[in-house]
Amino acid sequence: MSDVSQTSTRRSPIAVLFTDHPATVNETFLQHMKFALGFSFWLGVASMAALVHAFIPALCETTASRILKRHHARIMARH
Repeated sequence: MSDVSQTSTRRSPIAVLFTDHPATVNETFLQHMKFALGFSFWLGVASMAALVHAFIPALCETTASRILKRHHARIMARH
């Protein structure tokens, strides 16, 4: 018997790096990039709000938690 009849199941390194994961949430690479960049931006805003709040507790009292709750809900809606 020959091994010629077996098909290769190796994935392209490009697919593994750029398209396999976005496909798990029914997105293209660019859709996933847009979501991840937006998420990253708002996490940065939440981080800065928490930093301001650490030094001046009267400022940004609920900003970080509101941002995190909103993004948690967005993530849960995707799965």
